[in-house]
Amino acid sequence: MTYREFYEYGKSKLEAAGVAEAALDARLLLEYICHTDRNELLVHADREHSGMEEQFYRIVIEKRAARVPLQHIVGEQEFMGLCFKVNEHTLIPRQDTETLVEEAMHHLSDGMRILDLCTGSGCILLSLLQYSNECEGVGIDISDQALMIARENAERLKLEVAFLEGDLFAPLADFESEKTTDRLFDMIVSNPPYIETAVIDTLMPEVREHEPILALDGGEDGMHFYRRIIAEAPAHMRKGAYLFMEIGCEQGEAVGSLMRRAGLEQVEVFKDYTGLDRVVSGMKG
Repeated sequence: MTYREFYEYGKSKLEAAGVAEAALDARLLLEYICHTDRNELLVHADREHSGMEEQFYRIVIEKRAARVPLQHIVGEQEFMGLCFKVNEHTLIPRQDTETLVEEAMHHLSDGMRILDLCTGSGCILLSLLQYSNECEGVGIDISDQALMIARENAERLKLEVAFLEGDLFAPLADFESEKTTDRLFDMIVSNPPYIETAVIDTLMPEVREHEPILALDGGEDGMHFYRRIIAEAPAHMRKGAYLFMEIGCEQGEAVGSLMRRAGLEQVEVFKDYTGLDRVVSGMKG
C-alpha cells in the first residue's frame, strides 16, 4: 500500500466508527507507525510502505475505531509545549487545562513551594516547575498507578518532585521536605474531579470507557472536591499564596462563592480559549 492508500483506509474506517476528527487521527496514527511527518503524505503520497507497517497501521486504526483514545495508543500527549506520558490511569492533558497553568504562571516566582492536588500525570505541576527556577513541587494523588506515570514524566523532564499517595491534603501530615521545614505553600493548584455522577454515562466513549472514573466523578452535583479542597486549603497556604482550580464551564460562580466563604480574597474566574469559564483563583490575605 502507498502512503495515500494507508491514509484513505484509516480515514474511512474512523469516519465509519463515528470518530470526530477521523482525518486528523488517521494522519497522526500514520505518522506514528511510519515514523514520519505530515509532509510525507503531501510529497511522497505514492511511496510504497512495508507489509509490517501496514499490519501495525491496521491494528492501531482498529483500536481507534473502537474509541480507544489516540493518546493511549501513542502513549503520550503534548501539553504546554512539553511531552507527557499518559495511559488509562491518568486523565489525558487537555488544552483547556493550559489556562490554569498560564494563569498560575502570572503569580509564579522562583523559589516558590507549589502543591498540586489530584496531580494525575503531573502535567500541571511539572509544567510550572519547568518554566520556573528553584521551585519545590509536591504532587498528591489517591491513585498509585497515576503517580507511577507522574514520576516517569518527572524523570523525562529531569525535574525533582515529591509525589505522595493519599487523599487530598492527608499525606502532608507525614511529609518532611528535604528543602525546608516550612509546611506552608506559596501556591496550590488542582484539576479535581468535577463531573456530576449522573452525567458520566453520557460522556463520549473515549472518556467514560477509557479515562479513570476516580479522576472524573465529582459527586452528585460535581462540587464534592471543591468543597473539601477549599475548606482545607487556607491552613496550608502562607499569606499572599494563591489557590488555582480548574472548573466545569458552569461552576465558576459556585466555586468562587466557596472561596470567598473560606476567607480567600481577590477571587477571579478565567475563561479558556473557547470563551468558557475554566479556572477560579483566590488569594489568602
